[in-house]
Amino acid sequence: MPPPKKLDLIPEELRRWLAEELRDRGFSDIVSVTDALNGRIAAEGLEIRVGKSAVGDFSKALKDQREAFALADVLLSDLDIEREGDIHRVLMQMIANSAVHMIQNVRDNDGHLDPKDLMSLGRMLKDLMASSGMREKLLEDERKRLVRETREAREAEMEEALEATAKDAGLDGAMLDRLRRGVLGLRA
Repeated sequence: MPPPKKLDLIPEELRRWLAEELRDRGFSDIVSVTDALNGRIAAEGLEIRVGKSAVGDFSKALKDQREAFALADVLLSDLDIEREGDIHRVLMQMIANSAVHMIQNVRDNDGHLDPKDLMSLGRMLKDLMASSGMREKLLEDERKRLVRETREAREAEMEEALEATAKDAGLDGAMLDRLRRGVLGLRA
């Protein structure tokens, strides 16, 4: 079983600081960020020293994640809600594929599954399923709106046709109201 990564051994607040620092510096200046991180680790009284390659790998992962989110945001903003379902299916397949690769990697290296990785996969699936549910609700709301607007347009057309026919036939207002209520079910 491989030893844990040094970045996994530092406190969570230092990892958050590192992520923010890397973002602020445009995911570059790795040597300087590594020195600053090691200074903070020493100030915490920990006897861990993180190398620049670990910080570089972390920076690359953060940058890749940011680019993936930006790409997904662009794709979703350009697509209509019907096509979003296709993206959900693709994302579910990608997450499942990642889980399979993770398990194969652990099996090949006689290691164990990192609970953080499992938790991350679980959270991604949960979030994806929640957004899929929201998408379904938006679709249903849109269908209801279209049905309501279509019904209102038909009623307006029937009202116009009824008034025109009643005027041509010489019907009075009372008869027109009776026809609206009794025959067509329109407003009185």
